[in-house]
Amino acid sequence: MTKTTVDSQRLYATLEAAKNEQGMSWRELAKEIGVSPSLLSRLGNGLKPDANSFATLVDWLRMPAETFFDHEGEDTSGLREPQLMTKLAPLLRAEKSLTPEDVEYLEKVISATVAHVKSRG
Repeated sequence: MTKTTVDSQRLYATLEAAKNEQGMSWRELAKEIGVSPSLLSRLGNGLKPDANSFATLVDWLRMPAETFFDHEGEDTSGLREPQLMTKLAPLLRAEKSLTPEDVEYLEKVISATVAHVKSRG
């Protein structure tokens, strides 16, 4: 039977990338998100967040919760990796400095670039 858990390392790494991108400290990030700094510290130590904290974090990241799911005991070798744009689209849409038109343009540019790279072999 498959057991689904939160991949706290992936969640922490994503939060760390957001923190670094915004030039914040962990304490500032916690305040921005609305969680305690100790929650972020526990994540950094590999501990799992409670359900409400997890929901708050993924909502702030504007990413699907399943991005941070780990399916223990499941054979994922036959599953295909999500498309690049499927992964990037939530990040682009979450970027506050981009207008919807900017996001649409970037999605087209990235898609065209990926198609070009794939056509080259």
